[in-house]
Amino acid sequence: MDFNGSDTLPGPRAEDHLPHTTTAAAKIVIVGGFGVGKTTMVGSVSEIRPLTTEETMTQAGIGIDDDYGSETKTATTVAMDFGRIRITDQVVLYLFGTPGQERFWFLWNGLFEGALGAVVLVDTRRLEVSFEVMGRLEEGGVPFVVAVNTFPDGPRYPLDDLRAALDLPPEIPIVECDVRRRASSRDVLMTLMRFLHSLALSRSLT
Repeated sequence: MDFNGSDTLPGPRAEDHLPHTTTAAAKIVIVGGFGVGKTTMVGSVSEIRPLTTEETMTQAGIGIDDDYGSETKTATTVAMDFGRIRITDQVVLYLFGTPGQERFWFLWNGLFEGALGAVVLVDTRRLEVSFEVMGRLEEGGVPFVVAVNTFPDGPRYPLDDLRAALDLPPEIPIVECDVRRRASSRDVLMTLMRFLHSLALSRSLT
């Protein structure tokens, strides 16, 4: 019996049901440092109500957590974000956003398991955070694309300069995005899917 006195538990909302045309699904992880926009991206692009595990930032985290942007950011992901989006009538992506605070990075290995690919979100104000993120993906053998989230107060650089600064090989796509906009976030995911398709084709020819 639930709290309303009913003997049955409420089921999923109609919009949360998996489309009957779906024939394939893939797990995608959204990674990056603290405050780069992972929760925002999952929320903006998900066609279902996203699951978030944000908790209020408190003084207990001072000296432990990354406090960059703490003057405007009041919550932080402590486990993961989850959403879903259809790329075609047949293909569905399950999106998992990783926690950004370093003390929660031990969760990353579990989130990476079974992932088809990843999006690395980058903040041009803190490029150095991205090296650890990309290194972990490389260690786990997870292919990725890099998406530069354009913050209003963030410096803008040509993508070729950013590629050099991040030491990205030429085959890894790098794109700009605004994760607040659904269309922009979806374009990033489409870039990743095209990249994964090209990798699969090249492997089939070897």
